[in-house]
Amino acid sequence: GEPIRVLVTGAAGQIAYSLLYSIAKGDVFGKEQPLVLVLLDITPMMTVLEGVVMELQDCALPLLRAILVGSMPRREGMERKDLLKANVKIFKSQGAALDKYAKKTVKV
Repeated sequence: GEPIRVLVTGAAGQIAYSLLYSIAKGDVFGKEQPLVLVLLDITPMMTVLEGVVMELQDCALPLLRAILVGSMPRREGMERKDLLKANVKIFKSQGAALDKYAKKTVKV
């Protein structure tokens, strides 16, 4: 089937860490449903998030088609919804670049 996109915010945190493997191995959306994980967190957590991504890649889970990581720091006065809206721009630009320049068979 067609992969679904699953956005996980706070992806470097303990709660997300405990859920990501279950999502990626099919416990949440089914054992036949391919997916793309979109992981968001704040900039100071990027090192931790990179480690999470490496662990998921090491597992070589067959349902996991892509992992996209991005974030920007929350600025003073910015609500979480504002931060998420800003981070959407990161993934839109990544998706547009992949669509324009990558082979259609690319796995990210």
